[in-house]
Amino acid sequence: MHASLRSVGIYLVGFASLFLIWHVLATWVLSSVLFPTPWKVLLKAIELAQDGTLWEQSSASLARIAAGFAGGSLIGIPVGLAIGSFPIVRRLLEPYTEFLRFIPATALITVAVIWFGIGEGSKIFLIIYTTVFIVIINTAAGVSAVAPNKIRAARSLGAGPAQVFFFVALPATVPYILTGMRLAMANSFVTIVAAELVAANNGLGRMIWDSRMYMLVDQIFVALLVLGLLGFTADRLFRWGIYAFAGRFSPVT
Repeated sequence: MHASLRSVGIYLVGFASLFLIWHVLATWVLSSVLFPTPWKVLLKAIELAQDGTLWEQSSASLARIAAGFAGGSLIGIPVGLAIGSFPIVRRLLEPYTEFLRFIPATALITVAVIWFGIGEGSKIFLIIYTTVFIVIINTAAGVSAVAPNKIRAARSLGAGPAQVFFFVALPATVPYILTGMRLAMANSFVTIVAAELVAANNGLGRMIWDSRMYMLVDQIFVALLVLGLLGFTADRLFRWGIYAFAGRFSPVT
């Protein structure tokens, strides 16, 4: 309990220090027109929340992230398990995984628009693409890192291949899967903003682009802060899940 309160206190001090530095820079160092104060950004956020703009743009981005992230994870987890469990699958699929993961999703925005148009399909495709390879690699690494003595112990007790997989290998791999999903979630936020800047009618990325055209710098900062807050919340949830499973099954390296 005391450790949790201490952690919350440290977070609050960190955020307070950040906003204090921001206020000093905006007030005495930089132009307040180009670098608005925290108070001005807060007032703008309240205004956008009251007229529904902030919720509409945030929900549009989150829906795309959720759909693409879920799709990429549902593809990446079984593929990663197969690569980590079966050498023949590893030799077959690893070259493609290693090749494609070095092509950034942002480089495929134009291709995605050509294939799927400027609708939701192109954004979801890009999120799936940016998610799937990270999840595959971390999942495969988790399977490969399962302690051999645990497998030998299960087999000595009469466990078959399926039982070894579901009751030993898979639980020990969960922290690695969650770590991969955590990293993929961060990349999803980066990708969705880039995709919405180019081909979208709404979303936080589009909000940033439209605000730039009209020099609404305070509105840009609102969008950036919302992105950071949403990403921070998602990351804390994954981090909690990783610690929970790591403490129960195996350490995360």
